[in-house]
Amino acid sequence: MMERGNGWTHKLLSSPDMSRIKKSSKKSRSAKSAFVVRHRDELLRKHRQVIYFNDPEMAAIDEYCSRFKVHAKASLFREAIMDKVLTELEENHPTLF
Repeated sequence: MMERGNGWTHKLLSSPDMSRIKKSSKKSRSAKSAFVVRHRDELLRKHRQVIYFNDPEMAAIDEYCSRFKVHAKASLFREAIMDKVLTELEENHPTLF
């Protein structure tokens, strides 16, 4: 195991471990690949944002991730932020009158 300064631990996967991962079907890969090829520039994430949490906030996030088996915190944050943003924009759209 490899430890980083922020307390996260990461297991380095060796090639035998990688062989046990089930690959997706050929049909779904080709459909996904076609979509990604067409929209590659639109899907590229190139804007970085940094978020700071205090200790109680981070404890709540860690509890949520362990309880619901969330392994990718970045996608959790991205989904939560975009859900909030899109909901607010939809509810507060401009009106003519």
